[in-house]
Amino acid sequence: MIQSLEKGLAVLQAFRAHASLSLQEIARENGITLGSAQRVAHTLEQTGYLRRDPRSKRYSVTVKAVGLGYSYLYRQPLFQNAHAVLHQVNQECGEIVNLAVPDGEDNMVFVMRVAPARHIPVYLPAGTRIPCAASASGRAMWAQLPPAELDRKLRGIARIKHTPKTTTDPAALRLLIDEARRDHYAYADEEFFPGDVNVAAVIQDDHGEAIGAVNISVPKPRWTLARARQELGPLVIRAARAIGKHG
Repeated sequence: MIQSLEKGLAVLQAFRAHASLSLQEIARENGITLGSAQRVAHTLEQTGYLRRDPRSKRYSVTVKAVGLGYSYLYRQPLFQNAHAVLHQVNQECGEIVNLAVPDGEDNMVFVMRVAPARHIPVYLPAGTRIPCAASASGRAMWAQLPPAELDRKLRGIARIKHTPKTTTDPAALRLLIDEARRDHYAYADEEFFPGDVNVAAVIQDDHGEAIGAVNISVPKPRWTLARARQELGPLVIRAARAIGKHG
């Protein structure tokens, strides 16, 4: 383990939740000394990944950091094959279609999005993370887990109310996941964004392992949960199978 490299990567990750950070904040966010934060920030500045505002002395991430994820997004065969399918689904339903993958920390990361032109959606750039427990994509993924692993995840969920309708009770969440396992798709009703209903189905690889999820997001009151489930449930299942077949 190269500790200096580990620190540098951790500092970059700390900017996911902040537009800018001071040296003191970098140190506090990462549990390192001020001197260590200064050395890491200076190195990242000299290599072009951070810039330092000459007036406020605060650091922010530069566009060069986007390149760290470029190879993952551009070279993955899964994403290349999914692109056409997501556009086709968008044409069929006229709504926002997303592709998300798990990050290993109980979040789903949005890596691809196709939105209709008729309205401006919530800004969700590639890399946006949403908790598995509060998203249809995450629940669809959790429905594939062995019982013991699902039990562990449900015991460890952060009971945060993102909206008044967020499900935080593990027993209630288990019922939703059991339903997703039975129906082969999951749903979430205004559980992370107010006014948003989303349905999702998992993409499986050649070995039957869940590797991501197709998600369709629709707004209330134009869509009810019942209508979304009836019309979009079969659509995400079909899309997920099409992507997995050619992945």
